Amino acid sequence: MKTARVAYEGDIHHATASHEGVQLENGKSIAEEEVVWLPPIEPKTCFALGLNYFDHASELSFKAPEEPLVFLKGSNTFIGHRGNTKRPDDVTNMHYECELAVVIGKQAKDVPKDNAYDYVAGYTIANDYAFRDYLENYYRPNLKVKNRDDSTPLGPWFVDVDDISDPMNLSLCTYVNGEIVQEGSTKDMIFDVPTLIEYLSSFMTLNPGDLLLTGTPKGTVDTKVGDEVITEIEGLGRLKNTIIE
Repeated sequence: MKTARVAYEGDIHHATASHEGVQLENGKSIAEEEVVWLPPIEPKTCFALGLNYFDHASELSFKAPEEPLVFLKGSNTFIGHRGNTKRPDDVTNMHYECELAVVIGKQAKDVPKDNAYDYVAGYTIANDYAFRDYLENYYRPNLKVKNRDDSTPLGPWFVDVDDISDPMNLSLCTYVNGEIVQEGSTKDMIFDVPTLIEYLSSFMTLNPGDLLLTGTPKGTVDTKVGDEVITEIEGLGRLKNTIIE
């Protein structure tokens, strides 16, 4: 089942998909342009992966990591579908990153990878923008590169774990102004979802609502003010965002 969180006429609603766009929990169906889309979940701790696709590490001229390269993201970064993300005046390279986002469903500690999906509630799409000018070294925390306000659109939908039969074989793609610029598959991750849950839960407790952003494939290019960026993952939907000044 696909669910969303939207604001409409001053209230926050849970919604599902309908022919008109979205259906609120009171049964009313309205066009998707008439609501303000919120992130489909309210993330707790957010873990993000750097260089988790061989081809993306190669296009950036970095050696692929031998252990998951994880950094944290703040709640200030998340916005919903159809939101706007500011391009700072001083950057020369701001690129999108289409990523499978995994939502943890129950407390997890020392979870073996064979049982990892038992701890997943579902999935959504993240566009984890990177502001490449601020990167000093991949082995330093990506604080300035990955924690700008409103720099991580999420959504539009939260999709239940049971609705995605194989999360490690989903196509991903990104469009800028209608032109496809990035294509890949989750099967090409270096560290797959079960491995990441096993790794993180081996030294800390994961909790319901925690979010794992699993990295992006090659094909990341600079965006400009006014660009419409759509990130799409098979079975999850299409997440739209606009770059503003």
